[in-house]
Amino acid sequence: SVARSRWVELEAPFETARTRVLIAQALRALGDEDTATIELEAATRVFEEASAEPDLTRLKGSAPATAQDLATALTARELEVVRLVAVGHTNREIADELVISDKTVARHLHNVFTKLDLPNRSAATAYAYEHGLL
Repeated sequence: SVARSRWVELEAPFETARTRVLIAQALRALGDEDTATIELEAATRVFEEASAEPDLTRLKGSAPATAQDLATALTARELEVVRLVAVGHTNREIADELVISDKTVARHLHNVFTKLDLPNRSAATAYAYEHGLL
């Protein structure tokens, strides 16, 4: 990336590492887990050398989630909602199927987006497929 190259040129390893974390997040969103892991490992080394505990703590929270991790991160109802979103149901259709209100569906989706650090329904759908939730 251009940003990472600029920080390298400026000999700013900490900023380079932070940029690597952002690149890893983008790669992960695109489904490139292997390259994301390489970027995160490089960032981790710099943060460890600098004793940057807050950054190391944040990195631990960005570890790739497995299907088992998801089972504990999301409630059973949130998993149901994600699965229904992933197969194309609207909030109204999900509400009808689960016999809950539209607002409750929206709340579950908000919780899923927050827990999994996802921006929207499309990302939740991609996540469900990538992590074998269907």
